[in-house]
Amino acid sequence: MPPHSTVSAGPATAPGNTADGAAAGRSDWATLAKLLPYLWRYRWRVGLALGFLLMAKGANVSVPVLLKYLIDSLSLKPGEPAALLVVPVGLLVAYGLLRLSTSLFTELRELIFAKATEGTARSISLQVFRHLHALSLRFHLERQTGGMTRDIERGTRAVHSLISYSLYSIFPTLVEVLMVLTLLGWKFDAAFAWITLAALACYITFTITVTEWRTQFRKEMNEIDSTAHSRAIDSLLNYETVKYFNNEDFEAGRYDENLEKLRRAALKSQRTLSLLNTGQQLIIAAALIAMLWRATQGVVEGRLTLGDLVMVNAFMIQLYIPLNFLGVMYREIKQALTDLDKMFGLMEKHREVDDAPGALPLQVSAGTVRFENVQFAYDPGAAGRPILHDLSFEIPAGKTVAVVGPSGAGKSTLARLLYRFYDVAPEGGGRITIDGQDIRLVTQASLRQAIGIVPQDTVLFNDTVQYNIAYGRPGATLEEVQDAARAAHIHDFITHTPKGYDTMVGERGLKLSGGEKQRVAIARTLLKNPPILIFDEATSALDSANERAIQAELRAVSQGKTALVIAHRLSTVVDAHEIVVLEAGRAVERGAHAELLARGGRYAQMWRLQQSAQDG
Repeated sequence: MPPHSTVSAGPATAPGNTADGAAAGRSDWATLAKLLPYLWRYRWRVGLALGFLLMAKGANVSVPVLLKYLIDSLSLKPGEPAALLVVPVGLLVAYGLLRLSTSLFTELRELIFAKATEGTARSISLQVFRHLHALSLRFHLERQTGGMTRDIERGTRAVHSLISYSLYSIFPTLVEVLMVLTLLGWKFDAAFAWITLAALACYITFTITVTEWRTQFRKEMNEIDSTAHSRAIDSLLNYETVKYFNNEDFEAGRYDENLEKLRRAALKSQRTLSLLNTGQQLIIAAALIAMLWRATQGVVEGRLTLGDLVMVNAFMIQLYIPLNFLGVMYREIKQALTDLDKMFGLMEKHREVDDAPGALPLQVSAGTVRFENVQFAYDPGAAGRPILHDLSFEIPAGKTVAVVGPSGAGKSTLARLLYRFYDVAPEGGGRITIDGQDIRLVTQASLRQAIGIVPQDTVLFNDTVQYNIAYGRPGATLEEVQDAARAAHIHDFITHTPKGYDTMVGERGLKLSGGEKQRVAIARTLLKNPPILIFDEATSALDSANERAIQAELRAVSQGKTALVIAHRLSTVVDAHEIVVLEAGRAVERGAHAELLARGGRYAQMWRLQQSAQDG
C-alpha cells in the first residue's frame, strides 16, 4: 500500500455527545440497513450504475485477453506476407476501444449514481438538522457544539465514503476477481485459480486482522482530536472572557497539550500502517512469483504461448492494484460506518418534549393563560431540586401580569414552561392552559407561533440587522422591518451606520452593545405581533431614558394582548394589572402595585430597597 494512503479520518464524537445506548451497540450491518431506505428511492439509478459497472469490468478483463492475441499475432516467421504489416491493425484498434470503454462505462456509472449519493447525503443531513431543532432545551444545554458539528460533518461525508468505496471500489473488485478466476480456471489449469484464490484469502485475512487491531490506535487519535477541536471552539466562542483574564497563553498551552498527544497517537498509527503495508506487499509478491513461475514453466513446455504469459501477468497487476488499497478501503468503510452510526445516533436522541399523538393546532380566541398547580424540577429524580411548588395564577385575556422576585425564584422557568422548552410532569405536575387548552396537547409549532418573547439574554445571528429583525416574521418587507425598528427606538441608530440595515452584527451579535441587541430583540418580537407576549427583563440592558421610552412603547404594544412580564426592577412593572411575587418557587403575594405597597409585605420591602439604592 502506498504511503499516501494514510488518510486521516475525522475525530470521534466528543465526550458528552455519544449516541444513545441502542445506537452505541448497533452492528455495521444494522447501520447499513438504516442507510438502505434512503438509497431505495434511487433504486433505478443503482440498477443502471451496476449495469455500467459490469460492462466496465467486462471491458477491463477483456483487455489482457486481447493483449494475449495481440502478442501471439506478432509471432510471424520472416518472409511471410503477413509480416508486411508491422502490427495487426484490427487488434490494436480493438485494444484501444476496450481501454476507452472501461473509462467510459466507469464515468457513466459515477455520473448516473452521483444524484443518488448527493440526494442521500442531503436527506440524512436535513433529517438530523430538523431532529436537533426538535430536541429539548436540556439536550442543547448539555451538548458540546464542536463535537456535535463534527459528528454531522463526518456523518454526511460517511455517506459519500461508503458509496464510493463500496460501489466504486469493493464491489467492482469482487466482480473482477470472479471474472478473472473463472477465466483462469477455464483457459488454463485450476492451479492458476487456486493460487490466485489462496493469495486473495491470505491478503484479505491479513488486512482485516491488522486493520481491526489498528482500530484502537485510530480511536485514540480521534478522541484526542475531538477533545482538541472542542476546546478550541469553546475558547474561540469565549474570546472576550479569554481576553478579560489575559489567558491567551493558557488557552494556547491547553490546545498544544492536546496537539502533542495527537502527534504521538498519529505516529503510533503510522507505524502500524507501515506494518500493514509491508505484509500486504509480501503476500502480493509471493503470489506474483508463484503465478509467473507456473506461467513461465508452461511457456517453456509449450503448453502456453508468450501471449498467455503476458495475459497472466496483466491479470495479476490489474487485480492487485485495487487490492493494494484494500486496507485503506476497509478502514475507511469501518470509519464511515462508525461516523454514520453516530449521526444516526443523534437522530435517535429522545425527544423530551414532543407533540402528543393527534395533537391539534392551538386555537387562540381570547388569550387567557393559566398556571394551575404547577410543580416543576429540571431534574425530576429524587435528587432534583424543585423549582416551582404548586404555583397557580392567571393572566386574563388582554391583561398584563408581572412576576417579580429574587434570582432563583423560578421566574424565567415560567417562560420556558409556557414555550414548552420543558413540560410539567403529566401526573402531579399540574398544567398550563391557553384559553382552556392544555399546551401539552397542542402542536408546539402553533403554540410558539402564538407567543412572542423578548429574552433577557439576546443572542443574534451572524447576519445583517435586517435579517435579525425580520427573523420574527420571515418574508417581511423592508418597510415592515423599519416600522418595527422605529417602535423599538433603534431605527435612527441603524440608519446612521454606514451600511444601514445591511450592517453585520457579528457572532452572537457581539458588534452591538447590550442595549442595541435588546432593542433588536424587541423589534423582532414586535414584527411577529403575536397575541401573547413575554418580556423577560426586556429593558435590563437599556439606560434610564431609553428604558422609559421603550416601556411606553411596550405598554402601547401590549394593549389588547396577554402579556407576562418578568422583572427584577419593580419600577418597570408598576402599571401591571397584577403583580405576583415569587420566592423559592412559591407565590407569596399578589395584587396591584398600590395594593401590595399598602400591605407592607415582601413586595413593599423589595420596593423600599430598590428605591433606597436608586437614591443612593
